[in-house]
Parts: sequence; C-alpha cells; structure tokens
Amino acid sequence: MLFVARRLLTRTHVRDRISTRTTVLLAASLEAVSVVRNGDRLSARQARILDFLHNFATNHSYPPTVREIGLGTGISSTSVVDYNLNILEKLGFIRRDPEVSRGLQLLDQSFGRRSLSRFVAPVVGRIAAGEPIEAMPEQEEFVELSEDLAPSNAYVLRVKGKSMIDDLIDDGDMVVVQPQNTAENGDIVVALLLNGPTGTGQATLKRVYREKDRIRLQPANSSMDPLFVEPGDLKIQGRVVSVIRQMV
Repeated sequence: MLFVARRLLTRTHVRDRISTRTTVLLAASLEAVSVVRNGDRLSARQARILDFLHNFATNHSYPPTVREIGLGTGISSTSVVDYNLNILEKLGFIRRDPEVSRGLQLLDQSFGRRSLSRFVAPVVGRIAAGEPIEAMPEQEEFVELSEDLAPSNAYVLRVKGKSMIDDLIDDGDMVVVQPQNTAENGDIVVALLLNGPTGTGQATLKRVYREKDRIRLQPANSSMDPLFVEPGDLKIQGRVVSVIRQMV
C-alpha cells in the first residue's frame, strides 16, 4: 500500500511504527494550499520548484534543465514545469533564456527560503465521510508534515466512507487536520456531533454551511443527503488542510 501525500515525507525514526509497505512521497499540494514568499503568494508547486532550484544551485555549478526540475519535484509534464517557471520569472524570482537548455538563473538566492522544519503528526483515529461514527484513538501510525502544510499541533485522521468522494477524499485516505473551533462556510471540517443519531461524541467529515437557525453538513457526493443540526448540537474540531491519498 502506498500513501501519496502532498508535501509530506516519512520520518526515519518512526518507520518501525509504520508498515514497511507504507511509504509517504513528496507530491503536489492541494490547490487551496499556498506559500507566501517575499510578499508573493505562490502555489505549493511553485514553492516546491523554488526549493528544488535553491538546493540544486547549492550542489551544482550549473542550473537544471526543465526535465531535471520535473524529475526533482515529481512533476511529470515538462509543459507544467515550464508554465510554473514562467510565473516565477514574472514574479522576479528567476531569469530564463529560452534559447539555452540550462538558461535559468536565480535572481536572489536568499528569496525568503522556506524553513524545512518538520514535525511528526499522529494518526489519531478514524472519521466517517458517510454516516457519523465515533472517532477511535489508534496512535500506531505517524507521518511527518512540513510546517508550511500545517501547524505543529496538526493531527491525522483516516477516512471511512465515500461521502466526500467528489472532493477527491476517498475511503481509506487520510486527512491532515488543523485544530480550530471555527470555520468559514464551505470549509471541510471535522465536526463533533453532540447529539448524534446514536448518541453523543460522534465525529463526521463534511463541508459546513451556516443557514439561518441551523447548520448544514454537506457531503461531496450527489447520492447522499446533507445533515442538518442545531448550532448547539455541533462543535467544530478542526479544518482539513490536506489529504494523504491511498494508492494500491
């Protein structure tokens, strides 16, 4: 089983606590996740390319080719690499010579380089993307997250069900949760139902919307109905900031 996480790596000293068949690879971030560099908001993909360019320049006396950038950042399409390089050039991070294979120059190698500090986040339980179930603590798995992706108190939940499938959150995936007790309309949240169908203390994963005197918990699956709850019967536990996908 292979878990592909957005900007996420396994940590050596906790590998004995993770299945030997499980590897977490560096991959693309959620579209909603961005990084601010010197006042410019970059996509996670653009920030990843900048980090690669900086690291490459540290270890080589020549710049990389577009293909090498793609290989080093996990971007398979050279046209996608080229598109993002053009954006970085317009923002003033790099200069390019289109007539030269390695005609790329970092204009400022101190371009607000992102801290590479990381932290271990526990997989603390399961959460239903369908009917609510009680979250079960099972801190036997850990993943390493970059602080660009989530705060150091973030935690991870394994998803059960397919009600968020249209948001590309499938059964067996894991979600990275930023703890908070408020949310904007449309946020994907971990919601604790204080008066759920089978009792209290149940958690569910849904998009949240406030509608007059009630709250709508909306699944991302056209075949499923939303849940409607009273404001006093729901407590926001956190907001989903990334997804760790399961690939077999």
